[in-house]
Order: sequence, then structure tokens, then C-alpha cells
Amino acid sequence: MPPAPLLELRRLVKSYGGVRALRGVDFNLHAGEVHALLGENGAGKSTLIKTVTGAHAPSSGEIVIAGESVSGLTPTTARALGIACIYQQPALFPDLTVVENIALRLEAGATLRRLDWRARKVRAMELLARIGAAIAPDAEVRSLSMPEQQLVEIACALGAGARIVIMDEPTASLTQKEQHLLFAVVRELRGSGVGVIYISHRLEEIFALADRVTVLRDGESVGTHAVGDINEAGLIKLMVGREVAQIYPASESSAGEVVLSVREVGCRASGVHAVTFDVRAGEVFGLSGLVGAGRTELARVLFGLTPADTGEILLNGERVAISSPQNAVAHGIAYVPEDRRRHGVVLDLPIAHNMTMAIHPRIFPGAWLRFGAERSLALEFIRDLAVKCAGPDAPGGSLSGGNQQKVSLARWLATKPKLLILDEPTQGVDVGAKSEIHRIVRRLAKDGLAVILISSDLPEVIGMSDRIGVMGGGSLRAILPGKSDPHVVMAAALGTAEKGAA
Repeated sequence: MPPAPLLELRRLVKSYGGVRALRGVDFNLHAGEVHALLGENGAGKSTLIKTVTGAHAPSSGEIVIAGESVSGLTPTTARALGIACIYQQPALFPDLTVVENIALRLEAGATLRRLDWRARKVRAMELLARIGAAIAPDAEVRSLSMPEQQLVEIACALGAGARIVIMDEPTASLTQKEQHLLFAVVRELRGSGVGVIYISHRLEEIFALADRVTVLRDGESVGTHAVGDINEAGLIKLMVGREVAQIYPASESSAGEVVLSVREVGCRASGVHAVTFDVRAGEVFGLSGLVGAGRTELARVLFGLTPADTGEILLNGERVAISSPQNAVAHGIAYVPEDRRRHGVVLDLPIAHNMTMAIHPRIFPGAWLRFGAERSLALEFIRDLAVKCAGPDAPGGSLSGGNQQKVSLARWLATKPKLLILDEPTQGVDVGAKSEIHRIVRRLAKDGLAVILISSDLPEVIGMSDRIGVMGGGSLRAILPGKSDPHVVMAAALGTAEKGAA
């Protein structure tokens, strides 16, 4: 008889008032297995995690751990039963050392007791070594990179005897090298008999890591498959309930007049040097390159956050000096930054305020507070961009990642720009929202907007761009046609191809 699953959820239901977030979900996890959990934002993944970790009690259904039915689960009892969750943003104390953070997680007992710091350090080093983490135990957590902090979280989980480890979007802010390190740790956990629930929007990670995959849609489990028995198209259909045959919609625009000309532009402070290219009205100009290639740094130069100190920038044929973001906006440049939570959307402010933040002088002239005009404009963008929300007065933090990105985009479209710079516009959003954002970008280009699209997702750059600029070491190494072969783009990024033009 096969051993019982480490975790089994039977007909799990969770309701918040009249809203049913989980509708009878079935799910199980075996020892030594990586079981991926997929679904669009709002599908019920976060609710399921909160239920399994004891943060929320289920409305009905059964949670079974190692063959034993569990009721009254709390975060404390969940940890005691061997359940640990590694979130995208690690919950560590930044001003304490690695040793101190691990000790706080693992130690319990009387307040007045003798502390054996040597034993604490030895245990921390053993746990870190077990997952191959070369991290100094005496280092302050604030000095660690994001993946290093995640490794400390995993060490804490192992030290607590975790048998079930949940990873929620663990690679969202990692470089490719850091991702490979994390993948190795996940495989090590699987090899030691730990069951891993792996949540990610990146389908390539699912096929690289997972043994099985369960898809949630509208609070229900709509399918569980061995990874070898399903392909990417099948997963997308399960997630969105329809075929997404055209994830990257075809261009419907033709390039018009040159909007932006960059000539030998450089910025010593940001490491950008001798960059030259043009972007035309109605064109999506993609910027590709490895992490650290200088793509975001170039965007910041063009938006005046770190002004250029060499070369020249021309807008519609006229030389301009972009010395500040205010100056950039005045010249018709808009920039949707990579980190929407820090720089894109103010989570506590209403959606309407977020959408009009860049045009306050226009919408609130003088001392007049025209909230009706603000609301009207917000409703127009909510309708035009298909923002799923309770209304313009709902806080930004109530939205899913894809809808937050639409609000951030609306803020800058309100300025009526000539050039729109999008930095990682679909990072961390589900496949349905990604497809919607792609259609919006294509429509904006069709309406004559010049777009610079920066993305670490190579298929996205190739699928969405009319031309592709490939950066490396702070300079532009090549300009390639849209739909270029991925190997050609990667060769240019690595500096193994001759500089071209298109």
C-alpha cells in the first residue's frame, strides 16, 4: 500500500462573506515531490496558502497531514506539523544577523536562560551548508541579496523540521544565476524527501522543476497533471478557460516619423555609454540583454532620473535636454517603472488618485479641486484598459498585479505622451493579464505612440517588438529585426555576434 500523502486537501471551501474564494478544492502533495500550483491572479492560490499555513480557517472541507485529519489549524500548529512557507519577500529581521534570525525562528523556552552563541552559530552554519548557501552567519540580513535571504528562510524551515515547504513566486526578483541556485536547492529538498508546493507565473520554471501541476481557476481545481503529460498551451487553456493562441498579437501599425533619436548618449553615473538608436511613431522598440546590461539604466537616463552627460537626445527632430522627470513629462516622455509597488502604484491611495497623479496641475488647476473630473477620467481608463476593480475609489492595494500594472500605465497615458517607456510591464502577472497588456501595447502603437519595451522575458521581446535593441555592458551591441531567432538575440547579448542594424 503506497504511503499517505504528506498533505491532502479534500473539498476545501473558504468564503469571505458572500464571496467564495475556494470552491471545493482537492489537492495532494507527496514526500519527495515538487507539486506546482498555477492559476491567474484571483484564482485562489493565496487563499489556499493561508489556509494550509493556518492563517485562515477553512469554511468547510478537510485538511489531512501525513494521514491525520487536522482541525483548528493555526500558524503555530502548522509550523509544529512541519509546514513552512517561503514568500517572495522574506520575513526576516533586517537589523539582526543570520544566526540571530535562525535562532529566533527555532528556539523556544524560558525567557531567562543561558545563551550558547557558539552552538547557535554551529547550527546556523550546518543548516546553510545543507542547502549549499555560502552565507556568513554573522552577516546582517539587510546586507544580503534577495536570494540569500530566501536561502536563510529555507535554512530556518529545515531547522524547524519542515516536511512541507511552500514557495510563493520565489524567483520574481532574482537574476538568472540566482534562479539556478534556487532551483538546485529545490531539487535538494525534493531529494531529501521534503514535499514542495511551488507557485509561479513562469511556465518554463514549472517544466524545469515540477513533477506534477495543479491548476486553479475561479477558486476551483480544474486539473492535475504529470508535467510530462501536458504542454504550455494546455496549461494556459486550463488557467484562462480558453485558448490563448495569440499571446503576442501581431503588429497592426506601420512605423511613422522618428519620435526619439538617441545619439552617442552616455551617463557616467549609471554606466551607460555611446548609445545610438531611433524610435518611430507606431513602433515597439524592444530592449533586450542580460541582467546588468544597462536597459533600466538607459530608461532612467531618457526619463531624466540620471541625466545624460554625453551625446544628444532629439524629440521630433529637435534637440532637448532631459534634466529631470518633470522635464521629460513636459517633452512628452512617460515611464512605467519595473517595480510597480515601490514606484508605480501607491497602494493606500484610491485608483482615481493613482491614475491622475502625473497630471495634478491639469486636473486641479489653481485652488480648484475637481474630483468629478478626476473620477470621470479614472472611469474612462478603467473601461478602456479593462481594469478589474470595485470602482475608482477602491485602493490600489486591492488590485491584482496585472490590474496594478494597468493603473500605473493609465497614470502615464493621462499625460498624453509621444514616447512610452515600459520597463518589465508583465513581470509577476499571470498569463491572462500578460496577454491583455500585450494587446494594450499593440493598440497604443497602432494609435501612433512610440514605445520602448524593456523585458527580461526573451520570448516577450521577440514576440512584441518591431525591432530589438540588444544591450550589454551599458552600450547597445546590436539592433535586430523583430521576430529574430532567440539564439541570434542571445549571441548579441553575450557579445559573440557582430554588431548589426535593422
